[in-house]
Amino acid sequence: MLTKLPLLCVAASLLMSAPVVAKDYILAPARPDKLVIVDAEAMAVDKVITLENAGPTPMIPVIDAVGEFAYVTVNKSESIVKVNLQTGETVARRDLSTPTEQVKTMFGMDLSPDGSMLAVFETPMKKHLSHFEVLPTRMSLIDTGTLETLKTFEVPRQITVVMFSTDGSKVYGLGRSMHVFDVATGEHVDDYPIQDWKTDAGYYPSDVLDAWSQFETSDMLVTPFYTARSDMSLEDPEAYRTGLLTMDLRSGEMEMRDVRTLDVFYFSTAANPDRTRAYGAYNVLESFDLESGEPLKRVPLPHSYYSVNVSSDGQTVWLGGALSDLAAYDAETLEKKGQVDMPGGAAMSLASIRIFQRDE
Repeated sequence: MLTKLPLLCVAASLLMSAPVVAKDYILAPARPDKLVIVDAEAMAVDKVITLENAGPTPMIPVIDAVGEFAYVTVNKSESIVKVNLQTGETVARRDLSTPTEQVKTMFGMDLSPDGSMLAVFETPMKKHLSHFEVLPTRMSLIDTGTLETLKTFEVPRQITVVMFSTDGSKVYGLGRSMHVFDVATGEHVDDYPIQDWKTDAGYYPSDVLDAWSQFETSDMLVTPFYTARSDMSLEDPEAYRTGLLTMDLRSGEMEMRDVRTLDVFYFSTAANPDRTRAYGAYNVLESFDLESGEPLKRVPLPHSYYSVNVSSDGQTVWLGGALSDLAAYDAETLEKKGQVDMPGGAAMSLASIRIFQRDE
């Protein structure tokens, strides 16, 4: 018996010194009031969290660095809840609207890199006895501990996606331009042209439809845009173009480039962690080389998907939104690897699917 003690001690020491492995999970909002947590490796539902007064659907979730808390827009995008992803408890709630003012967040919310505040795009409307008064749109910085507003500053209209820079000093708002705001002062410090994109080749104003936050594994927003060559006849199908816009949240650099003839639409795109490839999805899934800008491969999809995201190891492309299944595709071959159905066939609609990691 005494001779076994050293062996037991060695075994215990090895177990205690084994490296902690971070594992991918997916958070998928589903109608009308669910947050579905999926174990990405097992391709199985891990937990279903039900939220109160969340309908018609939770919309934008953002998750802290350790995978403990999610902040989610709910209640017709008029409220924000803080949810413990391990217990399923809603630990805080902030209703943005009041009896005299209705406030919608639409699709714009992000969590600061240090986890201390949310940046929320707000569209307010004053309620008078005889009429409604549309108020200037604004960005609110909200404390994640109390969900109370720390600071508010006026911003341009039509912002959809909101992103913090990785150093936390800037907030970017995707609209007709890429608007840049200083977090410390609230100052509108820059605009990168999107609709007025200029190149040596002539293009008509570009059109962007993006309402999905899915940049957490790459620190890079990628979104499709659509335009036409102004130096070509509009009767020529080759005149109509699909482009990719990339916004680097580390460097603050934005780039737009023409990548192919416009023959299909992509609702959203996302980059892999090493930023060498982008993936676009709607009725097809297509991969693009982000270094050359060339399309690589395209496969048909069984139905429409709105939201696309890429695993933290870059090996799996996850598709969600629209209907009620998450689909996993091989990032290299675009062959389908598996599927996870939402409980009860609940649709994800326009919600963003988010990838987060938790230590195992």
